[in-house]
Amino acid sequence: MSENQELSPGQQELGRHEENAHFLRAVTDMAGHLPVVTGDAIYTDKGIKLVDKGARVDQRLYERLVSHKLRDPIDESLMAENPVDANALLALAQSQCESIELLRRMVNDLQGPERLLAPLKGLLLPRSIAFKLTVMREQRCELFTHSLQMTLVSIFLALKNGWSEHECVSLATAALLHDVGMLYMDPAWTDPEHRLSTSQRKHLVAHSVTAMLVVRDAKAYAQTVELAVLEHHERMDGSGYPRGVPGASISPMGQVLLLAEVVSAFFEKFSDMPGQRLSLMLRMNHKSYPADLVHHILPLLYDETQPGLPLEPMQAEVAHSTAALEAALTMWSQLRSNFPVGWSHLPEAQSANFVEQSLQLLQKQLAEAGSHPSQQLHVLSYLKDDAQGMGELALVNREALWKLQSIINDCLRRWPVTTVRGTALEGAVIQWCDACACIEPPARQGV
Repeated sequence: MSENQELSPGQQELGRHEENAHFLRAVTDMAGHLPVVTGDAIYTDKGIKLVDKGARVDQRLYERLVSHKLRDPIDESLMAENPVDANALLALAQSQCESIELLRRMVNDLQGPERLLAPLKGLLLPRSIAFKLTVMREQRCELFTHSLQMTLVSIFLALKNGWSEHECVSLATAALLHDVGMLYMDPAWTDPEHRLSTSQRKHLVAHSVTAMLVVRDAKAYAQTVELAVLEHHERMDGSGYPRGVPGASISPMGQVLLLAEVVSAFFEKFSDMPGQRLSLMLRMNHKSYPADLVHHILPLLYDETQPGLPLEPMQAEVAHSTAALEAALTMWSQLRSNFPVGWSHLPEAQSANFVEQSLQLLQKQLAEAGSHPSQQLHVLSYLKDDAQGMGELALVNREALWKLQSIINDCLRRWPVTTVRGTALEGAVIQWCDACACIEPPARQGV
């Protein structure tokens, strides 16, 4: 990682997994059904031996380990039965290629699974990494499944862009390990129903830093792998995290990972028309994702709308989402009208400028799609009997509400001080965020 790409000391400290409580808890829970033993003796940072080699990990040992600062990372000293290895990954990947719709489309495009699976055979999995992946497989199954699915999506994108199988091995390593930092977080934080505090959001954002440090500590991978893991939530327009760098500063592997993460997420989270949803999102946010890679995904996202969809639920959803968007935009306009003259140039106007610019961009995107709240009364009049058109409008509005929530989350992540104290401008931003945070689309029916 070059000098201008280094993280700040604060970011590194936030990402450092010195507090291993959640990881150790996952290890202990796993040991209840899968034998785990110490492969080496474990010492405190003062050189005092805590556990001999060959000791079985149980609840009592967990309590002892978690009360000390250890000399070496715990995973370097532990072994489990039936660990994750290349053969196990290949078997699961083959199953995913047969059962997951997105991967079936990719296999068909490549005329078979062989090229997609081949890079997995060259994966390097030292003991500490294999152990972490085993913990993930046993205790965070959905995370393990997502990581492997994203790996295959990443390989597909790279192959379509002309990468060699050898180049795809390093890429597959980065993709497989991109979320390993989540093992050091409270699993409750990833529950979509759980409302994160500002402190929790900072740690959630730090998971990519933690994952990068895990990869670095393994001392087995190139810096390009470390960097790609760090970058999997960056965006080409500089709106991502943890460094907020623009596309020219994001590595080629990082660009593949940031798109593969989003592609995988849409097909994992949405059962209704994930391809059409993803196509819409990529078109509305075309500056956020690498165009050359998006070009390879779009042909796979065919129209999934089915004939005979019930019209009334979609009309209700569009009415709800249009009202929610209009309320959010109107509230910000009212708050902004009370700002002093020249407010955008004030030192404390960073968060307010961010909201203003983000909402302007969102409104521009909605207007281009013919779905701005000011346009929708006219649009609804000629779509009133068109289930297909109404379904597309519902998708646009869902994406807009998701974008609205992203603006709120970014504010709370980048300027958490406004939740405690701040100027009038900062207070207006947090007032707007609090009011809009509860806006959610209605239950999805028919589309």
